Amino acid sequence: MTQRLHLVFGGELEDPSTTVFRDVSDLHVVGIFPDYETAYNAWKAEAQRTVDNAHMRYFIAHLHRLRDEQTPAGPTEELGK
Repeated sequence: MTQRLHLVFGGELEDPSTTVFRDVSDLHVVGIFPDYETAYNAWKAEAQRTVDNAHMRYFIAHLHRLRDEQTPAGPTEELGK
């Protein structure tokens, strides 16, 4: 059976219209979850807990996509200066 691991993490953004974190060393790692549903529930709980802070955002990263070398890589942001 294939594992589909998901990472839930978040932090304060410099600007709510971007995805640039204010302080990467202060990211909140919620955890790694065995499936999307569990990760979604954890993401939703953290997002609701921090709803009063417009700069706070949580994300779900699909770790299983990083491990599967047979799956073509998805588009990512280029490293900016």
